[in-house]
Amino acid sequence: MATPGTPTRPTVNSDMGEGIGLHRFGNDPELLQVVDLANVACGFHAGDPDTMSATVAAAVAHDVAIGAHPSLPDQWGFGRRAMVLTPEEVESLVRYQVGALTGFLLQHGADLHHLKPHGSLYGMVAKDPALMEAVAAVAADHRVPVLGMAGTAHESVCAERGVPFVAELYVDLDYNPEGGLIIQRTPHATDPHAAAERVTQALAEGVVRAVDGTELPMRFESVCVHSDAPGAPAVARAVREAVDAQAAAADRPD
Repeated sequence: MATPGTPTRPTVNSDMGEGIGLHRFGNDPELLQVVDLANVACGFHAGDPDTMSATVAAAVAHDVAIGAHPSLPDQWGFGRRAMVLTPEEVESLVRYQVGALTGFLLQHGADLHHLKPHGSLYGMVAKDPALMEAVAAVAADHRVPVLGMAGTAHESVCAERGVPFVAELYVDLDYNPEGGLIIQRTPHATDPHAAAERVTQALAEGVVRAVDGTELPMRFESVCVHSDAPGAPAVARAVREAVDAQAAAADRPD
């Protein structure tokens, strides 16, 4: 059975709108047919104004809920290089980017659904409650939940501030023995079957395996599939099938 706090039918989320100018990254059109939540890049690691507008419009057309995916100001490194920032700087960065996205949400008649930091910002605020306070402050003002990792400052700070929190499971990133994510600068292909197995085990047993085989407790309400990884649509479909199969099994009478 699922670990406490984990629903039998978690949502599937994906980072989207990660293009700049004439360059497009990811598999957004295919993924929008599968996922429940789109985390839209807000301009600092990717996502120029036209890309943001088009991504919001496409998500609305597919009835996919839209969240902000703010990043460190690092297009060159795609937001995957850590920076030394004060809480005030983090709050300003996040407010600026969320504000940009809300303009396009207004244009297309949609509401902000959630907030999820991107890349190294995600990892930085997971470890530093003061930095996470800055993210939670913006989420509180917009009255939306934060997507993040259970058992980190993502969750503890949100709880302290009364901000709703949605814990994530990752299927296309590995976990280290301490439960942290191993983030590579360049995305790698994930076996869809392995992704489905991870979701099935996490739902049935409440654990995932780290790279060294350590079993880690895993509580989650959403599964993330990165859009820029090779084969992402097949991974998302495998995850969706695993989620639906586990939910169907849970609904069957004994």
